[in-house]
Amino acid sequence: MSTEEDQPTLKKKDFMSDQMVRWCPGCGDYAILSQVQTVFAQIGLPREQFAVISGIGCSSRFPYYMNTYGFHTIHGRAPAFATGLKLANPELSVWQITGDGDALSIGGNHFIHVLRRNVDIQLLLFNNRIYGLTKGQYSPTSETGKRTKSSPMGSIDHPFEPCAVALGADASFVARTVDIFVKEQRKVLMEAHEHKGTSFVEIFQNCNIFNDGAFTDVTDRALRGNAVVHIEHGEPMIFGDKDGPRKGLKLNDRLQVEVVELEGEDTAGILVHDETNPVLANLLARMRPPFPVAMGVIFRVQRPTYDGAVHEQIAAAQAQVGSSDIGKAIYSGNTWVVE
Repeated sequence: MSTEEDQPTLKKKDFMSDQMVRWCPGCGDYAILSQVQTVFAQIGLPREQFAVISGIGCSSRFPYYMNTYGFHTIHGRAPAFATGLKLANPELSVWQITGDGDALSIGGNHFIHVLRRNVDIQLLLFNNRIYGLTKGQYSPTSETGKRTKSSPMGSIDHPFEPCAVALGADASFVARTVDIFVKEQRKVLMEAHEHKGTSFVEIFQNCNIFNDGAFTDVTDRALRGNAVVHIEHGEPMIFGDKDGPRKGLKLNDRLQVEVVELEGEDTAGILVHDETNPVLANLLARMRPPFPVAMGVIFRVQRPTYDGAVHEQIAAAQAQVGSSDIGKAIYSGNTWVVE
């Protein structure tokens, strides 16, 4: 096996396939694809140690556009394929690409179980709050009242909050970013790669054809300063427009989050992010206007991985029985011959 020193330095273009990208012009998926290709080059692994697995949906065309191993699987079942692949070849860096419909509707059961099992994969959920591939029906993350082709009078469904669902499923790594937040997205993707266990990353992604502007409140430069709080472990949660007063988040006596204006440089009483605190993580996952939306790593803890435990059990079983012989196993006990 070649060493890391033997590997040539790869660039973003090395991870670009020869396939024509067939997303709609202006789709947020282009921005995400570009950052994933960039991060893969920065990781430093050879291309044959990456595998990109997807289900069904606009986002799930991703494997075609990555010059790595890949598998375009069936609707909602990508976690099962990704799990099997990681068990069969632990050396692979396995990345699952999914959308809000593929993961949270058709594949909801598979989604929660891959998170609770903590399989060592990266799971990127592109959330555009719509079914784009099937031309504009409301999805599990569409807001109540959303008018679509399948809800002409407005959706009466209560939407999922993907990061809150992930936390409820006991995910060990939960993060959020935006398709056009280039530096922040790269940082989150790299941290997801470095985490041992299932890394869940929700990416706000604009569908300019069927749900354009779904995240304008956090992407518009004129609004972004007061609409987003970038969180860092051990740092106070401060935000605000560059031309306005700085603001911070604090807990009141009823354990509710409040937005307060800072006086000068004083950050006393401002919440400090602790990515190991599940209570704080749930507060951050659910914050929506008039509160700022939390971006970055919301929650991260280390616990045993499913694939690691499987291989430990196999090794323990082999140690108990000694060297195995498949022939002896087949012909031991009662056997018969058909004449």
